[in-house]
Amino acid sequence: MQRQFDDVLLGSIELFCLAAEAGSFTAAANQAGVTPAAVSRSVARLEQRLGVRLFVRSTRSIRLTEGGSAYFDECRTALSLLAEAERRVSGAQSQPSGTLRISVPTTYGHYRLLPLLPAFRAQYPLIKLEIQISNQNVDLHEARFDFAVRFRAQPESRMVARHLEDAALVVIAHPDYLKQAGTPRTLDDLKDHECIEFDLPSTGRPIPWLFRDAGADVEYHAHGNFRCADDVLGGVALAKAGGGIFQTYRFVVEEDLAAGRLVEVLSAYSGRSRPVSLMFPHGKTLPSRARVFIDFLMTALAHSSASRKSDVRAAAIPAAPRHD
Repeated sequence: MQRQFDDVLLGSIELFCLAAEAGSFTAAANQAGVTPAAVSRSVARLEQRLGVRLFVRSTRSIRLTEGGSAYFDECRTALSLLAEAERRVSGAQSQPSGTLRISVPTTYGHYRLLPLLPAFRAQYPLIKLEIQISNQNVDLHEARFDFAVRFRAQPESRMVARHLEDAALVVIAHPDYLKQAGTPRTLDDLKDHECIEFDLPSTGRPIPWLFRDAGADVEYHAHGNFRCADDVLGGVALAKAGGGIFQTYRFVVEEDLAAGRLVEVLSAYSGRSRPVSLMFPHGKTLPSRARVFIDFLMTALAHSSASRKSDVRAAAIPAAPRHD
């Protein structure tokens, strides 16, 4: 095998990656223990070798060019694989390490993912987690996330989707609202109620409520005087305050339903759900920290789902008669 990279070039690649991650030559220099001028020379050396500009520079900041972004993605993966290979051979570190960046919607973040992460960190203490909780779909390549959790994920040629679960939907209201306005028994009854609308962030349009009527899937376009955008938890908060009726994910309100703080309505029309997927870039060799995260999450959610089903079955079994 012919040698293509000397020590200076490999060091330049590492400094380039640090600068790309930090968005600053100075920050990269501080992290590497060198001068900003050394980082600048390393980047210039790479640009001369490649024949392309890697950064657009201004007096206050730097940003990757299109070619620089593509080069950074490949270099970051290569350096990660080299580091992992060294750890495996040397035996100096048996556990996966490094940083994982994850984008997750508010509902799934608060009620599903975040409660699992302390257990993950206990199992893999050398992995650092950076979590963005937002309802805006991020571009994993551009924003440099390792994973994104998405509802209603559409196939993308650049992405791999791992199905996490089907999130069941439920229609809920506060007991005081139902005392005042009455309880809807049919879908047609909803026209006489205050239905809390929610705008889907990706479209800006109200999302229809999903029902199953006599075995057929139907959509209902709810109308009311409350309309929330961006965060579906706003609709839940309004319903808990007695503002009206709202459809949301069952996992968000299951504790409130069990405690009687909310009441399920139109259960005869339930049965619909939305798929939840874990997305990550296609065609990349995943580092061990990413692989163990996928395995952990799939196992934890499967166990959680089995526990919930067991609880439902137990609740459905009538108590044995007492013979006092």
